[in-house]
Amino acid sequence: MRGRGRPPAAPLPQRDGIDPVRLRLPGDPDGAWPTVRDHLVARFAGAIGAARVGAMVAEGRFVSLRGPVAAGEPYEAGRYVWFHRDFAPEEPVPFPVGVVHRDEHLVIADKPHFLATTPRGRHITETAVARLRRELGMPELQPAHRLDRLTAGLVLFVVRPGERGAYQTMFRDRRVRKEYEAVAAYDPALALPRTVRSRIVKERGVIAAREEPGEPNSESRIELLEHRAGLGRYRLLPATGRTHQLRVHMNALGLPLVHDPVYPVVEAEGAADDFSRPLQLLSRVLEFTDPVTGEPRRFESGLRLSAWPDR
Repeated sequence: MRGRGRPPAAPLPQRDGIDPVRLRLPGDPDGAWPTVRDHLVARFAGAIGAARVGAMVAEGRFVSLRGPVAAGEPYEAGRYVWFHRDFAPEEPVPFPVGVVHRDEHLVIADKPHFLATTPRGRHITETAVARLRRELGMPELQPAHRLDRLTAGLVLFVVRPGERGAYQTMFRDRRVRKEYEAVAAYDPALALPRTVRSRIVKERGVIAAREEPGEPNSESRIELLEHRAGLGRYRLLPATGRTHQLRVHMNALGLPLVHDPVYPVVEAEGAADDFSRPLQLLSRVLEFTDPVTGEPRRFESGLRLSAWPDR
């Protein structure tokens, strides 16, 4: 097998804003796979069935740098193969992805509620990155961080792949000031502002995160901006970025966010989105020193939370 180096560029273009899947054929010391097709069937038959894998090979859907992989092509460990998955139908999210700022380095998007940032699970083509690639004609666009599917607001996308690491490191090292807005219940007995610190644990496959005793790994500042009719509008300033952190901390204060389908009670898994009831959480501000240009940057969302209409 050849030594690992930088993978070659894919011979297949994106489809619907999604990159092809890349495989590197593993070693086969026992000769279990006489042909590339044998390996593909062994690898994917459990997911889509042997007949479907065979049909994809016959249709030329698996492609190497030499062209479509033929059914009888001998197996060669270390070889790269690309293909596009069959995309299941997805319910369109009926809201546009806004663009707050665009230059040669960045696209700052205003992501709507219900739209995932990147492909995951059953959300593939209906994602912010796929939509923006298609709509802006920018196939190399990549997010520098992620925003929860149910949360709306600002997401930073990188135009040049070589610069993505610098922006990702900026988020990793907490050099971005993030400001969120939320609508939740109002409790006049709760003293605010306050800083909440706790240990948050999120298990794979479990929808809700939880707090447990131990060294805190999360920190959020909670500020009340105004209140009316039993609801409050809050400014949330996370110092860390644990999964569901702001929702967990607000719920722990007895202030679950309006239309939150997980906290305090997990709604039925797999239920269709109710687009009339968006989670009342918005990524309002991103502020940082640009790691590429060195200039100060500040961006503000143009979206508004529906549970707090202007009066």
